[in-house]
Amino acid sequence: MSQGTTSQSTASEQLAKPLSFSTKLAYGAGDLGTAITANILAFFLLYFFTNVAGMRPDLAGSVLLIAKVSDAINDPIVGVLSDRTNSRWGRRHPWMVAGALPFGVFFVMQWLVPTSNQWGLFFYYVAIAVLFNLFYTVVNLPYTAMTPELTQDYNERTSLNSFRFAFSIGGSIVSLLVAGMLLDRNRIPDQRLAYMLLGLFCAVVSVIAILWCVIGTRKRMALAEGERSSFKTVTPIPIRQQLKIVLSNRPFLYVIGIYFCSWLALQITASIIPFFVVNWMKMPEKQISLVSIGVQGTALLMLFVWSFVSNRYGKKAAYFMGMVLWIIAQAGLFLLQPGQVILLYILAIVAGIGVSVAYLIPWSMVPDVIELDELNTGQRREGIFYAFMVFLQKMGLAVGLWFLGIGLQLAGFQKQIPDEAVQPDSALMAIRIAIGPLPTIALILGLVLAYFYPITKEFHAQIMLQLHEKRLAEAGETIEGLEREDS
Repeated sequence: MSQGTTSQSTASEQLAKPLSFSTKLAYGAGDLGTAITANILAFFLLYFFTNVAGMRPDLAGSVLLIAKVSDAINDPIVGVLSDRTNSRWGRRHPWMVAGALPFGVFFVMQWLVPTSNQWGLFFYYVAIAVLFNLFYTVVNLPYTAMTPELTQDYNERTSLNSFRFAFSIGGSIVSLLVAGMLLDRNRIPDQRLAYMLLGLFCAVVSVIAILWCVIGTRKRMALAEGERSSFKTVTPIPIRQQLKIVLSNRPFLYVIGIYFCSWLALQITASIIPFFVVNWMKMPEKQISLVSIGVQGTALLMLFVWSFVSNRYGKKAAYFMGMVLWIIAQAGLFLLQPGQVILLYILAIVAGIGVSVAYLIPWSMVPDVIELDELNTGQRREGIFYAFMVFLQKMGLAVGLWFLGIGLQLAGFQKQIPDEAVQPDSALMAIRIAIGPLPTIALILGLVLAYFYPITKEFHAQIMLQLHEKRLAEAGETIEGLEREDS
């Protein structure tokens, strides 16, 4: 047996071993930075635009629309380029390192208020949002594509995603605690300064976390790259044909729908919570962070519980259990009345139980779909699958958030500069509909799609068995070719 074949066999044996705790920890840290920034943007950016920068809700919603559309367009491009990258540092890490610093800088710039002119603010925030989302994609998409490369074990992927989202939600909780302190007017009366400091804190933590991930996973990723190089070389499929194959993968379409519905509900709820707390519940701004922590803190605590449930009963069963509880919570929020503060926190905790499933289960399904595609096509295209999934999700969220801004404007929402602005009943009803019925409809649709998702634990085991046999056959062909060359 040649030295090259021996090294390939060694790489495969090493990859078959369980992931070390330090590798899982480093991988989890990679989502800390992007999750912190995404979390703060989800909960505070629309509110910041209208109540701090003083933008009209329709213009603020349009900024979010353009930002998300540009972000969605970036995803397939970066995904394909990431798949095709060849360097001494592998396919994913060079992108993460190159994008880390610009990612942090442009995040901070989103929290500046350079002018009081409505259209000046609009064009400034559009430009910064487009640049920030470009580097968000450069960092985050290669990171998410690492999951199926780090491990091929069905249950270990759920465990790996538990670490990922433990950092994600844990970091989000820390950022919300910091936000609660900085946005307390008794500490920092100038809210513009408070938001700028919040952006700076999140940016520094994010860049450090991304670099930690690269350093901590480099050895395992090197093994994965070594094994990938041993596979039989196939002619790259054109991008248009790749998209056609992706769209013909029925299980993947279900995953896209499940993920989109879950995150549409989460995004709408997160964006409207500040308005709901301040304008409907008549609570001070610092309570926004505490309510959000009620959701995120519960989601963090439940991650490993849902991981156990998923391993025991399957991913679909875990998703159904969590979504039912989340639907009950969203319906309850619509019925909530001012002064029912304790009930608000109870519903936030119940919602957090369901949110935890939305974090964990859809992302655990994607690697299974990728392996089904590899079995059918002979290629591993993690980047394009993750890119296309996020592309559709972001396009949907873009339209959803734009309608949210337009809806507030049409309902007569008054930007709260000065703070004494009084909201009409129509605006208050729009806020309640956005936090109750709208997310509930999305979650019910997600449940329907999850019911038809076909890849069970047993089906995945069959996929992996056939893939293993296929790889052994390809390895045998490679060895025969080397022996012929040697002779």
